[in-house]
Amino acid sequence: MFFKTKSENNKTYIWDPFRRKYVILTPEEEVRHALLAYMVEKMSYPVGLISVEKQIAFNGMKKRYDIVVYRNDGKPWLLAECKQPGENISQKTVQQAAMYNTVLQSPYLVVSNGHQHFVVKVDFVSESFEWLNELPPME
Repeated sequence: MFFKTKSENNKTYIWDPFRRKYVILTPEEEVRHALLAYMVEKMSYPVGLISVEKQIAFNGMKKRYDIVVYRNDGKPWLLAECKQPGENISQKTVQQAAMYNTVLQSPYLVVSNGHQHFVVKVDFVSESFEWLNELPPME
């Protein structure tokens, strides 16, 4: 995945092929683009099944998730939450992703700051989870 950038008004923008527009290149955006590139190039996740920065409703509040990868049947399969480099991945960060996942019901959660990556497989039936060492292959 080629990162296309431009500068305008002393700000740097990066082309987001998923949102089909330029967005301000923040540290969190760098992590998001790196993770997306890995998902597409190394893990072969289909581009057409990936959604970026969409709004969801949680307890009457509007929230935005970072990345959702969908299955072919349209159900969420993997939810990823991105943080800027250097931001500690804490229990609060994982809880944020889990909160979004109460709405989405994705079997996989990923939290990354570009240096640390946590992957969790969620079993909603047994209400349990399993820590994984890497992103799962697409099912």
